[in-house]
Amino acid sequence: MSVISKKLRESARGQECQVRVPGICRNRTDTVVLAHVAKGSGVGQKCDDIHAAFCCFECHQEIDRVTRITPKEYADQCAYEGMIRTQSIWLQQGLIKVE
Repeated sequence: MSVISKKLRESARGQECQVRVPGICRNRTDTVVLAHVAKGSGVGQKCDDIHAAFCCFECHQEIDRVTRITPKEYADQCAYEGMIRTQSIWLQQGLIKVE
């Protein structure tokens, strides 16, 4: 079962980047999308939408390794920290709930 949510994906619009790779992030809200922070179960597949972060274009390029300015392990760490911050925002907005 995959978690695909139009609401979560659309919630990224206009948000601040939560990945915030130092020296790369331009803090431009107009380029923020929901970026998946891990790979899915096959080539070219994405993980569930819950495993994603609000991410600006520059940070997205870095965590997807299009650019390779930082070590992969550091980019991954920034992505996972951004996912945690994004999930906190979703909890505050009521887009995800804990029961």
